[in-house]
Amino acid sequence: MSHRVLIVDDEAGIRQALKQVLEYEDLEVRVAASGGEAISLYSEFRPRLVFLDVKMAGLDGLETLSRLRDLDPLAQIVMISGHGTIATAVEATQRGAFDFLEKPLDTDRLLLTVRNALAHAELVGENARLREAAESRYAMVGSSPALDAVRELIAKVGPTAARVLVTGENGTGKELVARGLHEASPRRDQAFVEVNCAAIPSELIESELFGHMKGSFTGAFADRAGKFEQADGGTLFLDEVGDMSLSAQAKLLRVLQEGVVTRIGGSKSIQVDVRVLAATNKELESEIAEGRFREDLLYRLNVVPIEVPALRERLEDVPALVAHFAEQLAAGAGVPGKKFAPEAIDRLQGRAWPGNIRELRNAVERALILSPGKLVTSGDIDRLLPATDGAAISAATEAGRSQTFETFKQEAEKNFLAQKLREHDWNVSETARSLKMPRSNLYKKIERYGLTRESA
Repeated sequence: MSHRVLIVDDEAGIRQALKQVLEYEDLEVRVAASGGEAISLYSEFRPRLVFLDVKMAGLDGLETLSRLRDLDPLAQIVMISGHGTIATAVEATQRGAFDFLEKPLDTDRLLLTVRNALAHAELVGENARLREAAESRYAMVGSSPALDAVRELIAKVGPTAARVLVTGENGTGKELVARGLHEASPRRDQAFVEVNCAAIPSELIESELFGHMKGSFTGAFADRAGKFEQADGGTLFLDEVGDMSLSAQAKLLRVLQEGVVTRIGGSKSIQVDVRVLAATNKELESEIAEGRFREDLLYRLNVVPIEVPALRERLEDVPALVAHFAEQLAAGAGVPGKKFAPEAIDRLQGRAWPGNIRELRNAVERALILSPGKLVTSGDIDRLLPATDGAAISAATEAGRSQTFETFKQEAEKNFLAQKLREHDWNVSETARSLKMPRSNLYKKIERYGLTRESA
């Protein structure tokens, strides 16, 4: 399919000559005799490129340029004029024009501009698609009160320079919160650098964070910038910060206090401007008590705490999450696109999801791949996703008896926690560890639901 070009000029001879040249280059061309006509035609024709005369009766070219850019911020517009001045060219560029050509138009220059403008339009469009795909990938899906509370905190804290400690179980979406904070900040156009502290061996974490000099240790074959330098001007996200070695914690504390890093084997301090966000699924107060985490570092990181709710605390978001994952997987993972029957969604909402969002995504992918029909049914869910524990089964069974969804959700969580407490003989620490839940959170829920050894 040929590219579409719109020519806007109040001289019929100019319109016709340009149209002839461009159609010879296999471009689809439409013409307009005024700025008003161009604006009316633009939304219907959706051209890739516009040639726009500066001097026209009525709505002049510069004003038309501004209005077209309001209609389409990605519009590629080349201004043409027989009375061009440097001031006019500068103003056109400031308003978003791609280029400025003087009449009479030189054919070679014209065609070169066309090629460059269309190539630029392709690049801009691809960047927009990639950004849209990234935003979709890292979207926080759902409208539950628990998730809305997190969004409100992101909106308040994101624009500030405050450090944030994001807590929550594995698979709840702590990285999404960190990315949301970055996107809401003045640093959104700078780097977002992520470090998984649990995935890097303790002997390498300092090199990863702070960099190293050539020859500073075996395998250091060249100078290397660390993550702090890579994130300069942007955001550094320390995921699973509770797994960082004490030695690295001490150096991290110095960077947070002084804003400088020193590479391993180096003597020169490097100034960095980095906003640090951290996340953990551990209860850092317990880690401090057991000597595995520095208390002063916690105070530095935990300026604003954000706790991400577990999926079982926002089961009303399951339908939206299922639809989101089904669309995402069909678009980018080669998985067949299918719909989920309402009864299948009910089955998914009746589960406890100890693996949270990550487990739900895997379940959706499994159902899309292995279900035989074009519609994923409740039978497919029962067959493909074995019950994880008695609490999940009882919750699903009791779903129809709850008067409201909120009541059902609370009963499901209460039953799930009671089951887990029985499994661990009411050892709260062991139960919290198995659930990857901060112990303080579990105590709060035990108190909220009035759970006792006898009632459980």
